[in-house]
Amino acid sequence: LANGLPSFTLVGLADTEVKEARERVRCAIQNAGLDFPSNKRITVNLAPADLPKDSGRFDLPIALGILAANGQLDEEALALHEFAGELSLSGELRPVRGALAMGLALHGAGVRTRLVLPPVSAEEAALIPTAEVYRAQHLSDVVTRFAKPGIASSMPPATDANGWSRVVPPSHAQRASPGPDLSDVKGQAAPRRALEIAAAGRHSLLLVGPPGTGKSMLAQRFAALLPDMTLDEALESAAIASVAGRFELAQWMQRPTRSPHHTATSVALVGGGTPPRPGEISLAHHGVLFLDELAEVKRSALE
Repeated sequence: LANGLPSFTLVGLADTEVKEARERVRCAIQNAGLDFPSNKRITVNLAPADLPKDSGRFDLPIALGILAANGQLDEEALALHEFAGELSLSGELRPVRGALAMGLALHGAGVRTRLVLPPVSAEEAALIPTAEVYRAQHLSDVVTRFAKPGIASSMPPATDANGWSRVVPPSHAQRASPGPDLSDVKGQAAPRRALEIAAAGRHSLLLVGPPGTGKSMLAQRFAALLPDMTLDEALESAAIASVAGRFELAQWMQRPTRSPHHTATSVALVGGGTPPRPGEISLAHHGVLFLDELAEVKRSALE
C-alpha cells in the first residue's frame, strides 16, 4: 500500500480471471464489514513474474495480503499458513482446482504448514496423511482467526458457527466402490486370457476388431484385474485429476479409466497449453487408457 492516486494493480503475468479478482476482493472485503483501503495505491505482486497465473485461487491470498498491509491482520500468524480460494462478491469461499496438488507439493517438500481452503477443496487436501487442513466458508471466518485485537470485535458476528473447522483426514483403508468386473463378461475366452496375462505382467495391450465385438467392454474391466493402488499412487493420480478439476472423492483409491474419442488430437492426449494442462494420458496415470473406436486406425498404422 502506498500514497498516490487510488488504484488497484495486479502484476506478474496475471490471466484475465486473475485480474478480475480486483472487483471480487473489493466487494468481499466490504461485504465482510472490513475496511478496504480505497484511498491508497494498491499493488499486488504475484511472484515469480515469468510464471503465468490463472484461476481464482488467488482471491483469498490477495484479500488477506491487503488486510495485513492495512494493519488489520497479524502477519506472524499468517506466515504459518497457506491460503487458496475463490471469493464471491458476498465474501463466501468457492472451491478451486489443484487443492490436492498443493498439499502434495508441500508434503513432498517436507514443509509443515497449515492449509486453509474452501469447502470441497479442503476435503481433497485432507487426503494427504501429514496435512493439517482447515476449512473456511467465508472471508470473515478467516479474518476472525487472524485479526488483530479490536478488529475482530468490530466485525459482524459469523452466521455459521461451523464456518471454520479442521478437516479430519478420512480413513485410507476406505476403498472406492468397485467398477465393472471381468466376471460380468460371458464368453470371450481368448480376450479374457490376454487381459489376465497383460495385468499379471504389467504389459500394454492392443485390442483390434470390428465394432461391437466387445473391445471397449473388456478395456473398461481391465482396471479390476490390476492390484489395489498404494497410497502414494493414489495421491499422485488424484493430484493430476485435481489440477484438471476432475477429481471426485468417490473415485479415491480407484484406478482411473480414460476413453478418449477417436477424433481426439495429440494435444488432447498428452496435454498442452500455457500453463500445461493434463491430457488423457496424464489423467490415466496409474490407471487404464483405451482409445475408443481407434482400432482400425491403429491397425492401418501398424500395417
